[in-house]
Amino acid sequence: MKPEPRAEGRRWLVQAEDDLRFAELASREGFFAQACFNSQQAAEKALKAFLYARGAEQVIGHSVADLEPEFAKLKERAAPLDQFYLSTRYPNSLPGGVPAEAFTAPDGERALGMAREVIAVVKRRLQ
Repeated sequence: MKPEPRAEGRRWLVQAEDDLRFAELASREGFFAQACFNSQQAAEKALKAFLYARGAEQVIGHSVADLEPEFAKLKERAAPLDQFYLSTRYPNSLPGGVPAEAFTAPDGERALGMAREVIAVVKRRLQ
């Protein structure tokens, strides 16, 4: 049975907010690569929440920049989150380094700020 669109969107938004809380915890505890990755995940899931709430049956992809053209103004500010999808998790995405050592507190704060903005915009649009 196909889920009701608003309810499916709400499920995704709840998970986005949970990912954001985990990113905040990771940042407070000094796990900045994880803070950046989970910030990207929070923004991605928030945008997917919007699409599902609008009736999308399946949303494929992980790029914050590519998920929703309706958020053109937000895209420019949130697109940098995409850089955290791979580089925060895989050493081979950082030649000569490891994610756990490559990301800093300012990176985490910047990622958190972008994710918070995406979630706030999505919540306003879904009201």
